[in-house]
Amino acid sequence: MLGEMTNKGGHMPKKIGFVFLSILFLAQPTLSQDLWEVPRTVYGVPDLQGVWTSASITTLERDPALGNTLIVDAEQARQIEQNAALNVLTEADNAPSDPDRAPPTDGDTDTGYNAFWIDPGTRLAQIDGQFRTSWIVEPESGQIPYAQAAGMAFMEYGQSTGYDGPEQRPLGERCMVGFGSSGGPPMLPVLYNNNLQLVQSEDYVMILVEMNHDARIIRLNSEHLGDEFSPWLGDSVGHWDGDTLVVETVNFHPQQSFRFAIKHVLYMPPTAKVTERFTRTGPSEILYEFTVEDDAAYTQPWSAQIPFRTAEGSLYEYACHEGNYALPGILAGARREEREGSD
Repeated sequence: MLGEMTNKGGHMPKKIGFVFLSILFLAQPTLSQDLWEVPRTVYGVPDLQGVWTSASITTLERDPALGNTLIVDAEQARQIEQNAALNVLTEADNAPSDPDRAPPTDGDTDTGYNAFWIDPGTRLAQIDGQFRTSWIVEPESGQIPYAQAAGMAFMEYGQSTGYDGPEQRPLGERCMVGFGSSGGPPMLPVLYNNNLQLVQSEDYVMILVEMNHDARIIRLNSEHLGDEFSPWLGDSVGHWDGDTLVVETVNFHPQQSFRFAIKHVLYMPPTAKVTERFTRTGPSEILYEFTVEDDAAYTQPWSAQIPFRTAEGSLYEYACHEGNYALPGILAGARREEREGSD
């Protein structure tokens, strides 16, 4: 057919040639995607190794104002992104630190991190080219389906928190694990440090999360430890289901039941089970999916999807100073407040 399109001199007419090359050029993304194959390790399983990021302004639970709308178009996505940018940073957040400023007073809202440290992402996440308004895909509402028992647990936790000792302070503040559920499972993006590194061997997968350098070692084709073992990040066992790594985690540490971060609040009791799925979907993306189950904490299992994208550069060491400096100050301040109150 190509021969029929050429002229007597054996050359393709310029107009036809331009059209042909244009069609070929437009087809390149499709052709390259079709030709892409899942990279594999020397022992034949998909290669998930590398440094990845989950940073995005998409949140675990959906803004209730969006109802059941999981997917929005590009114009709606840009509007949500612009609104998020306006709500996150203020003029004071961008100002340089003043080490000589007066101590904060009650109601002072300008006492957090400088904007320099904040890196939550600037765009809504995309999965299969569709903009997502929440990580949660089931239930349709995009909300965690808490049962009454969870509400009671939150109330009891709020009444028990205080400043009598370090054990009562949040784990992230004590530098035990990352804030929120960054180390997981499930692994959720937070305000900054949303990078992670995957390393594989034939019998193990290790996930190193930048936030608080939490490292989770997943045993492949193994059995769970006994109920007497409750690791900080739970007991994770994995296997390959075709080209998908499936990981089941149980026996979470009791002190990790309440996971608080600016971008999410999550209650997960020690009896919960998390099933994760890692699937390489492109040269620079892993689709991370998870389902959380607990008959007492939730009215039904709930599921979410998060895209992991190739991160730029290396994973840097994370140094947690809250436990070194902030915690003694918090406890000392509480003791002083008690002394002054007793005078």
